[in-house]
Amino acid sequence: MPEQEVGKRVYLGQFCISLLLPSFESERSFMARSLSNPTTPTSAPKTATKAKDRDPVAAGQRDASFNRSASFNYFLSDHVEAGVALRGTEVKSIREGKANLKDAYGLLKDGEAFLLNAHIGPFSHGNAMNHESLRTRKLLLHKKELEQLQVATRQKGYTLIPVKLYFKNGRVKCQLALAKGKQDWDKRATERNREADKEAKAAVARSQRR
Repeated sequence: MPEQEVGKRVYLGQFCISLLLPSFESERSFMARSLSNPTTPTSAPKTATKAKDRDPVAAGQRDASFNRSASFNYFLSDHVEAGVALRGTEVKSIREGKANLKDAYGLLKDGEAFLLNAHIGPFSHGNAMNHESLRTRKLLLHKKELEQLQVATRQKGYTLIPVKLYFKNGRVKCQLALAKGKQDWDKRATERNREADKEAKAAVARSQRR
């Protein structure tokens, strides 16, 4: 074979190798990157679970206890909010709706205020250290509020009556009212007004259902 023909074949072979070499190098670098950074399958997004609604009593959206007989037996005025010194089992019982203020009243003594006859039932999961249902509980008031209440209750016929218990910022509060006892005819008038309000509400409800 002539030397000139051999040279041509060698030149053509080198040319073909030069064309194939870049694609081979790029494929090898791609494989190396794939091995060094393996892709993990993306997990399906978790479905958001609905948060459990907070107890309306503990959230302060509903009263823990309401003294319905207060407005029937007394004329109420000058409401004031007081904290209550409670034990842990008492707070839990109030949250369960076991407080009753029907026969409760407030007492001012030696510059302090106390809540008497407020019934707080025993905690359902309590033990031998459970609280006494009718124990006397201290009311937490500012000094100025105590002085104002002392002056007001010195008037003849006035006393302190708890109107309701409720939660505020996670703490139990008691709303007190300066109260004056009603006579029998006053109570009858209050009962007539209640009946009239019930009938009016029932009439409105009936008209809305039509």
